[in-house]
Amino acid sequence: MRLGVNLLNFGPGTTPDSLAEEAARARTLGFGFVMISDHIAVTQDVHAVYPAPFYDQFTLAAWLAAKEPELTLGTTVTVLPYRHPLQTARLAANLDVLTGGRFILGAGIGWSRAEYQALNVPFAQRGRIADEYLTAIRAAWREDPTTFHGEYVHYTDVHTAPRPVARPLPVWVGGSSQAALRRAARLGEGWHPVAPTLDEIRAALPVLAAEADKAGRPAPELVPRLPVRITDGPLEESGRTAGQGTLEQIRADFAELAELGATHVLVDTYPGDPTDRGTAEQDRAVLEQLTEHVVDPAKGTVR
Repeated sequence: MRLGVNLLNFGPGTTPDSLAEEAARARTLGFGFVMISDHIAVTQDVHAVYPAPFYDQFTLAAWLAAKEPELTLGTTVTVLPYRHPLQTARLAANLDVLTGGRFILGAGIGWSRAEYQALNVPFAQRGRIADEYLTAIRAAWREDPTTFHGEYVHYTDVHTAPRPVARPLPVWVGGSSQAALRRAARLGEGWHPVAPTLDEIRAALPVLAAEADKAGRPAPELVPRLPVRITDGPLEESGRTAGQGTLEQIRADFAELAELGATHVLVDTYPGDPTDRGTAEQDRAVLEQLTEHVVDPAKGTVR
């Protein structure tokens, strides 16, 4: 397994210096990639969870790529309906070319109805829009020029160069709904669930395989994002989020993920509530405990 870190690109005190330090810390601890979250309109519901300042994921990835040439960059996730698919395709392809093939596009549909309203995108249709946009994005990476006529976007003979170094550029599809699993199987190279339980992963893998088989594609790789929380005492196993509990429980989680075929695991130190967010030093301590007692990120093996 390759190990990465979710870079916290938001909140009071977040500055270019702190972001650069966070990426450098991930590299020095042996993590091979960092990924960045997405919001365009920081509405009140978004601000309550991911407070401003909020740094743009694509701009930040480009800036960090020059500072950390050993790291792969990615998005966790890009909310597909927020941008025209040609814009997303070009941003991702440009980053992939400029970094020499070190970019991963995470793709999802988001959750904030207010943000959709602010961007004048129909919230109730976000799944259908995402499927169409991702289909169009993948076509733009294959075809130059590209033509697409769908329900939401129409264009003819649009030039797309530069095309990605990686063919295809890896797409990690987020979400755990049945629609998200179908999207991952039919349009993704990886399935990127956020905060899953091991039971949820076990139940989803046969569904992914079956849907991929219907589409004539290989099953997507398992590439979860785990919100890590280390506790002094063991947590109840029923419903426990993978990556949370004692070091022994978390070590067992990583071991099982390896057995289930996970190729990448993204470690997330954000607790989900800004009032519970730790300091940079506390985040570093969590990552250090993981690398010392749970996994060796350089080798991708469980200790």
